[in-house]
Amino acid sequence: MQARGRLIGLGVGPGDPELITLKALRLLRESPVVAYFVAKGKKGNAFGIIEDHLVPQQTLMPLVYPVTTEVLPAPMSYEQVISDFYDAASVDVAAHLDAGRDVAVICEGDPFFYGSYMYLHDRLAERYEAQVIPGVCSMLGGASVLGAPLVYRNQSLSVLSGVLPHVDLKRRLADADAAVIMKLGRNFPKVRQVLEELGLAERALYVERATMANQKIVPLDQVDPSSSPYFSLIIVPGERWQG
Repeated sequence: MQARGRLIGLGVGPGDPELITLKALRLLRESPVVAYFVAKGKKGNAFGIIEDHLVPQQTLMPLVYPVTTEVLPAPMSYEQVISDFYDAASVDVAAHLDAGRDVAVICEGDPFFYGSYMYLHDRLAERYEAQVIPGVCSMLGGASVLGAPLVYRNQSLSVLSGVLPHVDLKRRLADADAAVIMKLGRNFPKVRQVLEELGLAERALYVERATMANQKIVPLDQVDPSSSPYFSLIIVPGERWQG
């Protein structure tokens, strides 16, 4: 009986190609199949990170999202469309695994930190050998380029989604020693308003596409809410402690 291939979740870091780990780079080059998530008509950030490290004999497997941020007409729902997509992608990946080929699924940042890989992992890891290689996640890349220590001593860090309703976001931020707010994009105006209401706007730091070639750091009050991209985040560092 032919041995099955391994499913490898490969974190490739937040954008700077030099932030990929040595282990991720080795497994990337050794994998006969390299799968990557990508929006229609685009190359994808994760693929751009690893493109120069690929070898000619590898099979590339783009997993093209059917939707990203667009509004779908009723009765279609984003949740159902994207769930069906992950089901189909899992079947395609499993075909390679059943044929004995390892599949490296590359993931920007870390596979288990808002990474699309996790949805394949949930569907396949109970049936196939799975290995996950951690990567530098976007919030750590963001803290580094902003020069902002996240938490001191006994402080706790809250990681929040900008998609949260206004009331929930405000409640969680009010209780946080320090926070990272992800998934901004069209949610930016709401997030900035909450920060202003809590008196946190002056402490808050904003960065777009941290560590990427087109990285942009902008004071929070100067951000154009109509142009804040999905790959942006806000850090509210913990209060400084002079140790």
